[in-house]
Amino acid sequence: MATGQLFSRTTQALFYNYKQLPIQRMLDFDFLCGRELPSVAGIINPGAEGFQKLFFGQEEIAIPVHSTVEAACAAHPTADVFINFASFRSAAASSMAALKQPTVRVVAIIAEGVVIGPATVGGIQAGAFKIGDTAGTIDNIVACKLYRPGSVGFVSKSGSENNASFPMQGGMSNELYNTIARVTDGIYEGIAIGGDVFPGSTLSDHVLRFNNIPQVKMIVVLGELGGRDEYSLVEALKQGKVNKPVVAWVSGTCARLFKSEVQFGHAGAKSGGEMESAQAKNQALKDAGAAVPTSYEAFEIAIKETFEKLVEEGKISSVKEFTPPQIPEDLNIAIKSGKVRAPTHIISTISDDRGEEPCYAGVPMSSIVEQGYGVGDVISLLWFKRSLPRYCTHFIEICIMLCADHGPCVSGAHNTIVTARAGKDLVSSLVSGLLTIGPRFGGAIDDAARYFKDAYDRGLTPYEFVESMKKKGIRVPGIGHRIKRGDNRDKRVELLQQFAHTHFPSVKYMEYAVQVETYTLSKANNLVLNVDGAIGSLFLDLLAGSGMFSKQEIDEIVGIGYLNGLFVLARSIGLIGHTFDQKRLKQPLYRHPWEDVLYTK
Repeated sequence: MATGQLFSRTTQALFYNYKQLPIQRMLDFDFLCGRELPSVAGIINPGAEGFQKLFFGQEEIAIPVHSTVEAACAAHPTADVFINFASFRSAAASSMAALKQPTVRVVAIIAEGVVIGPATVGGIQAGAFKIGDTAGTIDNIVACKLYRPGSVGFVSKSGSENNASFPMQGGMSNELYNTIARVTDGIYEGIAIGGDVFPGSTLSDHVLRFNNIPQVKMIVVLGELGGRDEYSLVEALKQGKVNKPVVAWVSGTCARLFKSEVQFGHAGAKSGGEMESAQAKNQALKDAGAAVPTSYEAFEIAIKETFEKLVEEGKISSVKEFTPPQIPEDLNIAIKSGKVRAPTHIISTISDDRGEEPCYAGVPMSSIVEQGYGVGDVISLLWFKRSLPRYCTHFIEICIMLCADHGPCVSGAHNTIVTARAGKDLVSSLVSGLLTIGPRFGGAIDDAARYFKDAYDRGLTPYEFVESMKKKGIRVPGIGHRIKRGDNRDKRVELLQQFAHTHFPSVKYMEYAVQVETYTLSKANNLVLNVDGAIGSLFLDLLAGSGMFSKQEIDEIVGIGYLNGLFVLARSIGLIGHTFDQKRLKQPLYRHPWEDVLYTK
């Protein structure tokens, strides 16, 4: 690179405080200019490590994320530009950390909320490298021909964003990029130093740099009232340190129209006396040899005349134009604009979180709370997509309460207890217990409902049903218990039956299950209707008796596994309780006793 040149087509940066849009705009600029290497080498996000996915043209790339400035610099020793998007709380510390790194050559501070100190929006070398949001959108970059180098070096105190409180200054970099592209062959390098009281570099610093870059044939400067930075440029011109044409304008001439001192948009845009006025600075620059127009409106004409003179003198050759590649449009933007249609990957009909509040089956969360809905009502919305009658949701809640736990000795609780005592976390302990649920433990509700429904709907007598199952080698789901007997019924079954008799309009499936139980008890005293059979048969009565489900929907609900889901939900409560119980008791690792094992060959 030439002496004083900050950037090139191989320049890479480290980006502090991840901001998706500015980084993506940098990468889009890279693609537009035909760079082979992305200009962002790494991202620094305090406390985070890993990768961030972004696009380099059509290709998706992963940019490394580092937790400290030091780690990033060590990992990317050739990245010599540090772009700081820190908040005001960490701007100073992060900038100082970067300045201490031997690999960092340029620091651009674009910190949020910094009132005193550097606050540039960055810079750009046309066709090579740009910082953050410099020059705005891709459309603006193309319009300003910034995808290839021109002959003009431009430095400004302005940024790239509009500033309503100082319209003559905010957004002026973008406007000047456009102006220069219209009347010259375009920008070679553009820098916005920021309008703060204590900038990191001065106008004259960059003008002197431009003077040493052979590709820069003329220099455009945009200053502003306030401070005395422009006078260092005046001195450089008087001393002959700048031998290239300089076209300059200091904005803020309207300040004299106000009766009192006015603070414009930038912290430094405040006249502190006659020497700091825009008029005085413009006159001093003109006297020192710069081309200074009579007004901002004439600035474009002055730039054009200077450029055309250099062309006539043969100091500027024509730039070879080319059509830059098209930047692929982001899918979400293209969809919103109606340019493309894309298939969705997930279908959801039970809930929607896109509005002001989540909705369950179309019912807003506020309505659920305000109307006093219970857990059973929420289950009816999320599982069955409708508000069931209160007796139905109450029955669901009773099932959850009755099935929440069955002591520490059943297989699910035992697994959970052993896992918790092994020091595993809550989720691991819960899942180890849930994995035991199946045909032999708690998973027979769906099968019980399925077989009872099929037998009843086909008009089979309990004898025909049981004997046909026997011939197939299938145990009747919902019948049988390891402990309960005909003379010692399961209290949970009795409670469910009592509730159904009181509230259900019909209990035909439950009555059929009781008839089956009567027959099986004649075979063995432990073949009682268990809680799986009771819930399965009563849920059939709930679905059929409510009048809210078609036959096809009932078959689908039983086939999908809704009823086993009820047991899984309920038993999770108990399994979580057992996990907490073991951890609260600080129980040690479980080892099964030898005497409880039959060792045999």
